[in-house]
Amino acid sequence: MDRTLTGKALLTNTIGLHARPSVKLTQLAKRFQSSIQLALGEAGPWIDAKSPVKVMRARAPKGSTLYFNVAGPDDEAALAAILALIENKFGEE
Repeated sequence: MDRTLTGKALLTNTIGLHARPSVKLTQLAKRFQSSIQLALGEAGPWIDAKSPVKVMRARAPKGSTLYFNVAGPDDEAALAAILALIENKFGEE
Protein backbone atom coordinates (compact mmCIF):
# COMPACT_ATOMS: atom_id res chain seq x y z
CA MET A 1 0.00 0.00 0.00
CA ASP A 2 1.35 3.42 -0.99
CA ARG A 3 1.08 6.12 1.61
CA THR A 4 2.34 9.61 2.18
CA LEU A 5 2.94 10.89 5.68
CA THR A 6 2.39 14.58 6.33
CA GLY A 7 3.72 16.85 9.02
CA LYS A 8 4.38 20.46 9.77
CA ALA A 9 6.73 22.46 11.95
CA LEU A 10 7.00 26.09 12.99
CA LEU A 11 10.36 27.77 12.39
CA THR A 12 11.38 29.29 15.71
CA ASN A 13 15.11 29.64 15.15
CA THR A 14 16.36 33.22 14.80
CA ILE A 15 17.36 33.17 11.12
CA GLY A 16 14.61 30.93 9.74
CA LEU A 17 15.40 28.62 6.84
CA HIS A 18 18.51 30.22 5.39
CA ALA A 19 21.95 28.83 4.48
CA ARG A 20 23.09 26.80 7.51
CA PRO A 21 19.65 25.45 8.46
CA SER A 22 18.94 24.59 4.82
CA VAL A 23 22.14 22.58 4.57
CA LYS A 24 21.39 20.77 7.84
CA LEU A 25 17.88 19.95 6.64
CA THR A 26 19.04 18.61 3.26
CA GLN A 27 21.89 16.60 4.79
CA LEU A 28 19.44 14.96 7.16
CA ALA A 29 16.89 14.32 4.40
CA LYS A 30 19.54 12.61 2.25
CA ARG A 31 20.11 10.01 4.98
CA PHE A 32 16.71 8.51 4.23
CA GLN A 33 15.51 6.50 1.25
CA SER A 34 12.07 8.10 1.34
CA SER A 35 11.02 10.96 -0.87
CA ILE A 36 10.77 14.12 1.24
CA GLN A 37 8.93 17.15 -0.08
CA LEU A 38 8.78 20.57 1.58
CA ALA A 39 6.36 23.49 1.12
CA LEU A 40 5.60 26.83 2.76
CA GLY A 41 1.87 26.21 2.44
CA GLU A 42 -0.35 23.14 2.73
CA ALA A 43 -1.15 23.24 -1.00
CA GLY A 44 2.47 23.68 -2.13
CA PRO A 45 4.28 24.32 -4.33
CA TRP A 46 6.35 21.35 -3.18
CA ILE A 47 10.12 21.18 -3.41
CA ASP A 48 12.61 18.36 -2.95
CA ALA A 49 13.94 18.58 0.61
CA LYS A 50 17.10 16.79 -0.53
CA SER A 51 18.09 19.66 -2.83
CA PRO A 52 20.16 22.31 -1.01
CA VAL A 53 19.62 24.90 -3.75
CA LYS A 54 15.83 24.45 -3.79
CA VAL A 55 15.56 24.50 0.01
CA MET A 56 17.69 27.67 0.27
CA ARG A 57 15.50 29.35 -2.34
CA ALA A 58 12.49 28.85 -0.06
CA ARG A 59 13.91 31.54 2.28
CA ALA A 60 11.36 30.92 4.99
CA PRO A 61 11.65 33.48 7.79
CA LYS A 62 11.24 32.83 11.50
CA GLY A 63 7.58 32.21 12.26
CA SER A 64 6.91 30.35 9.00
CA THR A 65 5.31 26.93 9.02
CA LEU A 66 7.03 24.26 6.96
CA TYR A 67 4.88 21.45 5.57
CA PHE A 68 6.25 18.03 4.68
CA ASN A 69 5.12 15.07 2.57
CA VAL A 70 7.19 11.92 3.10
CA ALA A 71 6.78 8.64 1.24
CA GLY A 72 8.97 5.56 1.25
CA PRO A 73 10.34 2.67 3.26
CA ASP A 74 11.62 4.80 6.16
CA ASP A 75 8.96 7.49 6.06
CA GLU A 76 8.12 7.51 9.78
CA ALA A 77 11.75 7.82 10.86
CA ALA A 78 12.44 10.49 8.22
CA LEU A 79 9.50 12.66 9.22
CA ALA A 80 10.25 12.31 12.93
CA ALA A 81 13.92 13.25 12.43
CA ILE A 82 13.13 16.31 10.32
CA LEU A 83 10.47 17.60 12.70
CA ALA A 84 12.87 17.08 15.63
CA LEU A 85 15.63 19.00 13.82
CA ILE A 86 13.32 21.98 13.33
CA GLU A 87 11.90 21.77 16.86
CA ASN A 88 15.47 21.80 18.20
CA LYS A 89 16.21 24.98 16.17
CA PHE A 90 18.68 23.13 13.93
CA GLY A 91 21.00 22.71 16.93
CA GLU A 92 22.08 26.34 16.68
CA GLU A 93 20.42 28.02 19.63
